Amino acid sequence: MSWWHSAVIYQVYVRSFADGNGDGVGDLAGVRDRLGHLVDLGVDALWITPFYTSPMADGGYDVADYRAVDPLFGDLAEAEALIADAHRLGLRVIVDIVPNHTSAQHPWFVEALSAGPGSRARERYIFRDGVGDRPPNDWESVFGGPAWTRVPDGQWYLHLFDPAQPDLNWRNPEVHAEFADVLRFWLDRGVDGVRIDVAHGMVKADGLPDAGRTGQSALLGSAELPYFDQDGVHEIYREWRKILDSYPGERIGLAEAWAPSAGRLALYLRPDELHQAFNFHYVKAEWSAAQFRTVIEESLDAVARVGAPCTWVLSNHDIVRHVTRYGGGETGLRRARAAALLTLALPGSVYVYQGEELGLPEVTDLPDEVLADPQWRRSGYTERGRDGCRVPIPWSGGEPPFGFGASSWLPQPADWARLTVAAQRPDPESTLSLYRAALRLRRELPAAPLRWAETGPDVLAFHRGTGFTCTVNFGSAPVTMPRPGRLLLTSTARSEFGGTGRTVTLPPDSAAWWTEPAPSPS
Repeated sequence: MSWWHSAVIYQVYVRSFADGNGDGVGDLAGVRDRLGHLVDLGVDALWITPFYTSPMADGGYDVADYRAVDPLFGDLAEAEALIADAHRLGLRVIVDIVPNHTSAQHPWFVEALSAGPGSRARERYIFRDGVGDRPPNDWESVFGGPAWTRVPDGQWYLHLFDPAQPDLNWRNPEVHAEFADVLRFWLDRGVDGVRIDVAHGMVKADGLPDAGRTGQSALLGSAELPYFDQDGVHEIYREWRKILDSYPGERIGLAEAWAPSAGRLALYLRPDELHQAFNFHYVKAEWSAAQFRTVIEESLDAVARVGAPCTWVLSNHDIVRHVTRYGGGETGLRRARAAALLTLALPGSVYVYQGEELGLPEVTDLPDEVLADPQWRRSGYTERGRDGCRVPIPWSGGEPPFGFGASSWLPQPADWARLTVAAQRPDPESTLSLYRAALRLRRELPAAPLRWAETGPDVLAFHRGTGFTCTVNFGSAPVTMPRPGRLLLTSTARSEFGGTGRTVTLPPDSAAWWTEPAPSPS
């Protein structure tokens, strides 16, 4: 089996992971210093968010030079040293590529603005004439407002995100050639794969037709839009797969693709395209046994049709942390711990977002003046954006910045003292200990497909092979069922699991792993 079929990959959001130079912003030196945490945790690889030269209009996802490291994060030598250090420790490295758009300060866009309408430089982007004083169509930015900005000569350019992130024209051969070279640049430096930002957005519908509706960003991943998930993107990934396959060591491509259905998402995983795609349908499932079972079944069925493994994810740097999504407080944490055991028991690959192994919640009370996400400004200061899931993670100590560095670019809650890595490491009941145990045991799970066991409406139970069972009680009350075997790992205290020799009572909002043989009846 290829390494990526079952890998656990840890997402490092660089600016919030660890600060190596004391300026309050995480950097590559900080990541290098903390690689031991990832080894101790037991993950197989790390995915690093963009660290390229950027004016940071969108946290580095507005790239001005794809082959250089921004001084905020270090330099190219530091990036190469990080890759080498990770490999020495047995960790693979995935880097972010941002091909849907560049920074407005990228040399190509600077040239396009000065070159004028009809120029070769403008053909690298999507410039159009407007309709009178209105934009060329009704497309909306994911960050709020129209997806078009007018330049002084009267034309408009497309930006599906911030105006500082103009969309590239992927019908232009120069764009294809440039990114093939960028891909090779990082593969030559030893990266084991690339995560493709906005992988669903690079090709737009012919003629740029109106979407015909408002509130378009709310439809992402659930409805067809003329600028997302167009069939033409798959030709790009066939080109990229050939490049990835030309390197030794099973280099992979991972799609950040929001598609309207599991079947559409699976198209990115055909044998001549990409290796993995984030399963955002799983992220969007609400806390119920029925919803999770439906999503799991649809996801596994869809990838089976193209012969690919599934990829599971609970949180990332764009999504409210799942402790908070599942209710917040102690209830949210119980559910998040149960979701972790469920997710890590499923067949396929798992992505862990930094801090989820600590049970971090979303920070919902950041002061207005520190908010940096462009969604805050673009929404007219009504949508607070994604900063709440990007607060630097706590490492040690009793007060902020909790060993992150000399300071932190976003303030950490004072009560995170109990959630630091140092506080949780010696505690066998901590969320960190739960993740460490689950990741260790996961390596021993049978390489077998999932088989459902029929249970009550609030419980999911499934087998992997003949010796492993996972149970999850999504309900608010205990549920009694036949004992599946010997208790291996629980998301909550073992003392909460009652029952007789032949039965077990599952506590609410809990998950457990079981192994055979079952104990003898008492």
